[in-house]
Amino acid sequence: MNCFRIDESGYTGFDLLNADQRFQGASAIAISDEDADRLIKQHFPKLQAPELKYRALSRREANHPRLIGLMRDLLSDFRCVTYVCDKRFMLTLMFVDYAVEPFYYERGFDFYAGGQNYAMASMLHMAGPTLLGKPQFEALMAAFQRSMKEKSEEALRDLVAAARATNWMELPEVLGPLAKYAAPECLEAISTPDLTTDVALIVLQSLITRMEVMSEGRYRVAHDQSKNLQTYTEFLQRFIDHDANVEFRATEITSLKFPLKLTAVEQVDSKDSPAVQLADVMIGAAIEAANNLAGLRSGGLDAEQVLSLYADDQFIHMVPSIDFEEQKRFRQGSQSGELIDYLAGNVFGPKKR
Repeated sequence: MNCFRIDESGYTGFDLLNADQRFQGASAIAISDEDADRLIKQHFPKLQAPELKYRALSRREANHPRLIGLMRDLLSDFRCVTYVCDKRFMLTLMFVDYAVEPFYYERGFDFYAGGQNYAMASMLHMAGPTLLGKPQFEALMAAFQRSMKEKSEEALRDLVAAARATNWMELPEVLGPLAKYAAPECLEAISTPDLTTDVALIVLQSLITRMEVMSEGRYRVAHDQSKNLQTYTEFLQRFIDHDANVEFRATEITSLKFPLKLTAVEQVDSKDSPAVQLADVMIGAAIEAANNLAGLRSGGLDAEQVLSLYADDQFIHMVPSIDFEEQKRFRQGSQSGELIDYLAGNVFGPKKR
C-alpha cells in the first residue's frame, strides 16, 4: 500500500497572529524510506547529523545547490504536494466566515458562491488597515481571535466594541453585521463549541484533496511524533472513519469525496524515517520562501528558484488575491459552504448554523 509521509511547519494552534511564525503549512510525499535514504546519500554523501533537517542545512550556502537538486528530484520523480497559508489572512477569512457570512445567510444570500467570501476576505486583509485604521483593524482581529477561543459574553462584547471602534462605515458590507447590528446569528456562530481558529484542519483538508487524486488505490499516511502533529493524527483519523458516500466540489481543480482512499495514519520517529525527513525539507523550503517573498526574513534558498520547481498541481497556497475575476472563475460552482457545514455537522462536531 502506498504511503504519504507528512511534515508540517509554522503550527501555533489557535494563535494566528503569532509575530514569529506568519506562515503555516505541510508537505506530503509518496516515497519509501528506502528511496528516501538513497536520495539523501546521493545529495548529501558526507552528512554526519543523525537526521536531515532543512533549517540546519539551509544556513550554509554550500548546501543550497544540493537542496535544490534534492527537491528537483523529489518533485520530478515522486508524487508530492505542499500547502502554505498566510495565517493572518486565514484569520481574516475566518472573520468573514463567522462574523459576516451568517448575517447574509439568514437573509438568503449564498456568500460562498463564486468565492465571494474569499474576495471579501482578500479586500479586508489588504485594504482594512488603511480604510478602518491600522491600530483599530489589528485590535479587531485580536478581539475576533480571542472571542473564537474564549466564547465568553465579555469577549463577544469586546468584539462588537472593537468593530464599532473602526471606521466601519468605509466597509459597511463587511463590518455592518457586527458594528451596526451586533448580529445574533454571527455571535452565535462564533460561540459554537469546539470551533477555533486552529487551521490544522484546513491544511489537512487541502493535502487530502491532492493525495486522493494522486493515489489510484488505498494509501496510508505516516508523520513525525511531534506534539503539533498529534492534532493532525486526530483529524486524519476522523476523516478515515467517516464512511458516508458524498462528494463536494471546492475549486476548479479540487473536490473531496467520502469515503476516502486513505485508510490508516501512524506516527513515527523522524530519526528512523528518511522519508519523513524529506517532507521536512519540502515544507521547510516552502515556508522559508514565503517568509522571504513577504520581506519578513532573508537568507536561505532563493525563493523564486524554489517555487519554480513546482508544477501547478504540486503547490497549494492560501494568500489574499485582488484578481477577483480569476478567483471567481476558479471557485465557480464551489460547494465550500455545504462542505463546511457537512464537516462540522458530520465529521468534526456540531453544525455552524
